[in-house]
Amino acid sequence: MDYYILISFIGATSALAISPGPDNIYVLVQSITNGKVFGIATVCGLITGCVVHTTLLAFGVSALIKANESLFFGIKVLGALYLLFLAYKVFKADSKIEFDGVNAPKKSLKQLFVQGFFMNVLNPKVTIFFLAFFPGFLFSDSFSTVIQFYVLGIIFMLTSFIIFSIIALLASEIKKYTLGHKHSGVVFKWLQILVFIGIAVFILI
Repeated sequence: MDYYILISFIGATSALAISPGPDNIYVLVQSITNGKVFGIATVCGLITGCVVHTTLLAFGVSALIKANESLFFGIKVLGALYLLFLAYKVFKADSKIEFDGVNAPKKSLKQLFVQGFFMNVLNPKVTIFFLAFFPGFLFSDSFSTVIQFYVLGIIFMLTSFIIFSIIALLASEIKKYTLGHKHSGVVFKWLQILVFIGIAVFILI
């Protein structure tokens, strides 16, 4: 078992969770609109959705690895290219962080959990991202790939849950800081770019 790979995976997941994106901005907005507990309910829904993507990845990609190692290498290359494409999209995007929906109508805990779950499960971009991200971090020659993908999925979910929950709890402070520091959007933008490029390089090494 290569612990360096697992530690690298935790670091990459943490950086991704911290960087502003649709999911953590959504958590932030729900916390500001409905309260911290409701923000955490949203987090639970989003993270639970990751179980579905992890399962699809574990059994689908594992079958491909058993069938053809060259095909698996091709998946890793395509994954790295997709991450570089995401870095390019972030580079071309506006660095301003928007807090749309702060005045949206309030929802119950169950509604926010369900909405977060389906928002994650029904987003094909999440599946594609998992396919691009996870295969480059397989960490053992002795464990089956199914087990390794589930271990990576659990680590991803736990790390994201902790960081997203902190975002939910500190929502008001984060919004004040972001609005009060005009260059924060640029800093977060370049953080995202560097994270995507770094993961792409790591996958190909």
